[in-house]
Amino acid sequence: MAAGGLCVPLAQAQRQDKVWRVGFLAAREVRSIHADPVFRAFPGAMRNLGYVESRNFVIELRFAESRERLDALAAELVALPVDVIVAAGATAVRAAQKATRTIPIVMGTAGDPVGSGFVRSLARPGGNITGLTDAASDMGFKLLDVLLTAVPGLDHVGVLFNPANPSHATFLASIDDGARPKRVKVRRIAAGSGSEIEDAFSVLGKESVRGVIALPDPAFIRRQRQIAELAAKHRLPCVSGFRQYVHVGGLMNYGPDFADNFRRAAAYVDRIFKGANPAELPVEQSTRFELAVNLSTARALGLTIPPSLLVRADEVVQ
Repeated sequence: MAAGGLCVPLAQAQRQDKVWRVGFLAAREVRSIHADPVFRAFPGAMRNLGYVESRNFVIELRFAESRERLDALAAELVALPVDVIVAAGATAVRAAQKATRTIPIVMGTAGDPVGSGFVRSLARPGGNITGLTDAASDMGFKLLDVLLTAVPGLDHVGVLFNPANPSHATFLASIDDGARPKRVKVRRIAAGSGSEIEDAFSVLGKESVRGVIALPDPAFIRRQRQIAELAAKHRLPCVSGFRQYVHVGGLMNYGPDFADNFRRAAAYVDRIFKGANPAELPVEQSTRFELAVNLSTARALGLTIPPSLLVRADEVVQ
């Protein structure tokens, strides 16, 4: 009995002495996780949970734009090995899933984890992946609704999507469901690289499209300034799914508070470190959504944003 009694304190001591290694995989450039306006929420939340970086946990940051490079970086994290992978974006989650079926993966953002095949259900993920989903199934419809509210009489909408993003099929279906009863024509156009985005706006500018939705995607976040400039050049009102867009001249943003997602992702990592099984940790949805409007851009486009939309806005850029 004495020997058995010594095992628990010894195991606890070994666990307290462990330096946990967190792989952080992002599908966009991140020079410093501590300076990034979204991702820095994760190490901040880990500190609040009692973790001290370089003392009892380290972050192995990896980022890339291409799927192929993400696959290689995910494999690199597995080979280190890390104790958990935090994946930012559906393409990063996909790369991590391909690299390991045993190391826990925490989604910081992923639009449709069930439809993308990451988890069996939100309530019971059933594998090594859990975390946060950043969009409800009607996210596409909500983006459409914001655009239609800002541009009365809009009957032809362009939708910029990334075919590499497994979540976009759900968003596109949601937009179609919302557009059909309103008799709004939807023009889907695929893009990922900077040149493809430029070509997409050139095509949309020549058609009868009168508004654009840029779906949430790391590729579009990287090129948000380009999207804002092209929308202005072609005089196309454009709503995006990322907050920073309005600060680089974009008209409107509607989407989840991604920083809040990464704060909450830290709680998943903590629970996994304490022995929780990711297969049994329910996937949580974003609870905070933000609407931001750039009135200067609206004036340049000749738009008057309805008071009903301004009242809803979390931020109005003058």
